Amino acid sequence: MLFSIIPFLYYFLPCVILLYFAVPKRLKNTVLLLSSLFFYGWGEPRYLVFMLASITQGYIFGILIERYRDRKRSRGFLAASVVFSLGLLGYCKYADFFISNFNAVTGLSLPLLGIALPIGISFYTFQILSYVVDVYRGEVPAQKNYIHLAAYIAMFPQLIAGPIVRYADIAGQLQERRHSVADAAYGIRRFLLGLSKKILLANTLGELVSIFKDSQEPSVLFAWMYAVAYVLHVYFDFSGYSDMAIGLGRIFGFHFLENFNYPYISASITEFWRRWHISLGTWFRDYLYIPLGGSRVGRPRWLLNLFIVWMATGLWHGAAWNFVLWGLFFAVLLMVEKLWLLKVLEKAKGLAHVYVLLLVLISFVIFDGPSLSEAGSHLVAMFGGAGLPAVTPETLYYLKSYAVIFLLAVVGATPLPAKLAGMAEKKKGGGLLINAAEPVVLLALLVLCTAFLVDGSFNPFLYFRF
Repeated sequence: MLFSIIPFLYYFLPCVILLYFAVPKRLKNTVLLLSSLFFYGWGEPRYLVFMLASITQGYIFGILIERYRDRKRSRGFLAASVVFSLGLLGYCKYADFFISNFNAVTGLSLPLLGIALPIGISFYTFQILSYVVDVYRGEVPAQKNYIHLAAYIAMFPQLIAGPIVRYADIAGQLQERRHSVADAAYGIRRFLLGLSKKILLANTLGELVSIFKDSQEPSVLFAWMYAVAYVLHVYFDFSGYSDMAIGLGRIFGFHFLENFNYPYISASITEFWRRWHISLGTWFRDYLYIPLGGSRVGRPRWLLNLFIVWMATGLWHGAAWNFVLWGLFFAVLLMVEKLWLLKVLEKAKGLAHVYVLLLVLISFVIFDGPSLSEAGSHLVAMFGGAGLPAVTPETLYYLKSYAVIFLLAVVGATPLPAKLAGMAEKKKGGGLLINAAEPVVLLALLVLCTAFLVDGSFNPFLYFRF
């Protein structure tokens, strides 16, 4: 089930909220767990087996790790849990990728397994891994209540698209959390803003991306329009889902950490990755980069650590060579910046922003390519190497048609709207005016999003691929 569909908005979510607040406190996690299992099983109930098996092994091994913390068996239990989690993820997500590449190298024709990727498996696998590792490190106690742990892992607000919520961050909230009208109001506002980003901006920009790929009259300008549209589409699609997850979590009393912080205003790639998909970046830092030695080792080993982390980051996003190249592209950029370029960028703020936007644009063209050759063709077209005309009548038509959406998306990807709202609130009577207008605006956005959903069929979700 998706957040941006009518059954979720008008049937599932209202029913869950009513039931959740109707039951006593001791049953709230049970309601969250059962509703989350229903949410996950809506489209593919057979994959509930994989998720429940993952939760169960994490629960059992967490208890065993804690019980034998001072013995060698503790490390063995941790290894068994990690192997199970990564083995299941590898089987579901990467088996056919490795088989097809093995066939290409050896000339054999081993049959592909044809496994459909279970939704959200990359996210809940990382949550289980962080839980058992933190128990092993002694940073959190093992959760003895199966329902509490299962509710944390399967919780539908963050199940299919993150943010990757660590057990340590919400362990206390699973046991005891407060509910208030203020939190619920914030959650509703955050959810509706995220829904609007997803439906009104991301989906519309995604339509232009599809139009470019089907175009019979490509041009250099159209190739650049495609790249800009895709970069904005990815941002509003994923950050919109993160906003919805954070908002839903707040309604149920959970405080999830932020996942995006205006990444397109960054002045370096290093800063970009502090602002983009924050929960994933911090997960790889704490559970892979630092255990490998981080930057506390010699330069050759440090460069190898960066290489490993970014190759893993690329593979996490998908089982294809374009994702691997995408990760290694950022690895090289980050190496260059850390070795010498950051000092240069600090002295050239304007050019630094252009540098970041251009390289991020190139990176996401690679990311979007169904193959390396097609990604390369799009990049060649952008820089005039494909023999395309600079502009065509079709290009001008779509530029005019999507100009307002481009403008709204570009402005919306910056802190400017929030700053303007803050300035208006500080003016005399501004707070009262905003408080009065906010419900009307949010209701209008909900009506508009509903109209789009009823009228249109283009409603993909990018991170279903991961």
